[in-house]
Amino acid sequence: MTPTAPPPGEVLFLLAGDPDDIAAACADLLPADIAEGMNDLPVEGGVRILTAIPFHLAVQVVDEPSLERRDELIELLEDDFAIPLIQALSADQQVRLFRDLKEADRTRLLHVLDAPTRNQLKLLMSFPPQSAGGLMTTEFLGVPPSWTALQVRLNISQVGEAKETVYAIYVLDEKTQKLLRIVSLREVIMAQSDTPIGRIGEGRKPVTAHPLMDREDVARLISKYNLLAIPVVDDAGHVLGICTVDDVIDALISEQTEDVQKFGGMGSVTEPYLDVGFWTLFRKRVGWLSVLFLGQTLTATAMGAFESEISHAVVLSLFIPLIISSGGNSGSQATSLLIRAMALNEVTLRDWWRVMARELPAGVALGMVLAALGAARIILWQQFGFHDYGPYHVLIAGAVGLSLVGVVAFGSVAGSMLPFLLRRLGFDPASASAPFVATLVDVTGLLIYFSAAYLVLRGTVL
Repeated sequence: MTPTAPPPGEVLFLLAGDPDDIAAACADLLPADIAEGMNDLPVEGGVRILTAIPFHLAVQVVDEPSLERRDELIELLEDDFAIPLIQALSADQQVRLFRDLKEADRTRLLHVLDAPTRNQLKLLMSFPPQSAGGLMTTEFLGVPPSWTALQVRLNISQVGEAKETVYAIYVLDEKTQKLLRIVSLREVIMAQSDTPIGRIGEGRKPVTAHPLMDREDVARLISKYNLLAIPVVDDAGHVLGICTVDDVIDALISEQTEDVQKFGGMGSVTEPYLDVGFWTLFRKRVGWLSVLFLGQTLTATAMGAFESEISHAVVLSLFIPLIISSGGNSGSQATSLLIRAMALNEVTLRDWWRVMARELPAGVALGMVLAALGAARIILWQQFGFHDYGPYHVLIAGAVGLSLVGVVAFGSVAGSMLPFLLRRLGFDPASASAPFVATLVDVTGLLIYFSAAYLVLRGTVL
């Protein structure tokens, strides 16, 4: 049975005891469980746990991607404990930690770290956080092609514990250090002991990533070729590091969280909800909310332009929510489909006309279905006496149906084109959030609705 973190009350009780009690309570827990328990404690409590448990276990806990407030923990630790702890972390987690640290703490710690760690951090932090270079670790297993399978196996037993992964062995040219091939651990184990590693495996061209490649593109490569890790190489073919599948998953969870928040019309919030301060929540939400509100004021302007028509046929106002919600829903559907297609590189900017050619007839067809349902509803309600729409109820049904065709078609086209427009302008397509699309379609939907009503009902109720 997998051990789990003790309840918060039990942990708080232990924190009141001596370090031996804390170490005993954590002895049978996995690092991920300890990290999860520390997330529910004050930072001072997390410091007590880290200093009480064995050092190798403390390293594993701080190395856990799920550990929150890692920078605050390091800031409270004494330097004689924090420095060895940082130097023992995996390279990618060191970078994540230093990106979160305050500038003063980052500068102070960089000066006291050993030279190899300091140089490694400077290299990795020179790449954007969203890139392969910002995601990679430098702890990979590289060997020359002349080594035998036995030599590689012995090397793995000696240095494997310090590497991020040993499931892929990178064969590097002895003189230029360029990547020649990638051999799996399974192939090394199954090969004859005296077989040079340069002759093991099929020798296919390695799948690699450029250090400036976006992390979503790295994830696509790992998924496409079913890899556990992908080497990051520079323009000269030298291996700078590797991106592992677990790091990519963590990055994608962060990316998807940001996109979901943008879909809701707000800025990105990376901290857990209950840890986000009031003013941070306010600041992240007020901008988009204000923009959407100003956009919605155009709806009132549009309705004011048709005030005369509404006064002559009040019945038309009954169907305004129906019309604008149908257009917003169709636009949101199209936007969601296109943003996913862009994220998976299924469509590019040059494909906008192909998307338009698909969405326009699809929108018309969907609008016709809703038009039939809307018209049938009006006529049936009139026939069964649920509501009296007046002597021109058939014409009203026709006006509503015609409007639905136009609004849904426009919503589908607008929702599919907005991601293209935003990407062309250099913005994240996820910013074409459902509220933004809905606001746009609300205004145009009213124009389409009252224009169609005027054409159909002119000379009768109008």
